[in-house]
Amino acid sequence: MATHRWHAYRDRGSAARIITGIGALFALIEVVYILLVLLGANSANAFVQFMASIAKPLALFFPGLFPIANDNLNILVNYGLAAVFWLVVTGLIARVVR
Repeated sequence: MATHRWHAYRDRGSAARIITGIGALFALIEVVYILLVLLGANSANAFVQFMASIAKPLALFFPGLFPIANDNLNILVNYGLAAVFWLVVTGLIARVVR
């Protein structure tokens, strides 16, 4: 009986790790997009377009939340907030699952 409980606990820990990993992946996508923009990557490049097509929907409502005149700072703040959002939300969900 004790072994069965241990397996159930281990499975919940695995689910929490998967949820945390998904949040980390979403945040990493946002950070890579931020770096591509800040470092001046060629926006016509297929990889940059691919990362933008993933990062923009993941940013949810954050782009435009704080209208900042400096484009680089605007990208950094708004997409950086989205990255932090994903880490916090998935961390909370993982904690509930655990």
